[in-house]
Amino acid sequence: SQGEGGASVSEGFVTASLLFCVGAMAIVGALENGLTGNYETLQAKSLLDGISSIVFASSLGIGVAFSAVALFLYQGVISLLASVLSPFLGDAVIAEMTCVGSLLIVALSLNMLGLTKIKVMNLVPAIFFPILLFTFM
Repeated sequence: SQGEGGASVSEGFVTASLLFCVGAMAIVGALENGLTGNYETLQAKSLLDGISSIVFASSLGIGVAFSAVALFLYQGVISLLASVLSPFLGDAVIAEMTCVGSLLIVALSLNMLGLTKIKVMNLVPAIFFPILLFTFM
């Protein structure tokens, strides 16, 4: 079904979920919250995402609102697992995870501009690849 802006509900959901979940603040903020209990980064991210979601909803429709569920689950799981993963999460690993997330945002941006058709959702697990890379190196 079509949303208000002509985009399908699923398109708005997927685009907004990807944009809000793969960013550096999503990963680093959730890790920081899980490891130290500091949630200031997540507070700043929620303000930025809230404003962005209003703009995206005008063009992508109601599906953007449903992306909040995916974002909650994604950041919640990272925060809860941070204490378990803490032996594997050095500064270098977090920096590399942030880098991969930033590259995914670039790919998503190129898709939104209509320049490419990269299947960004298939690449999201790559965010966690630096943990494996640094564990075995």
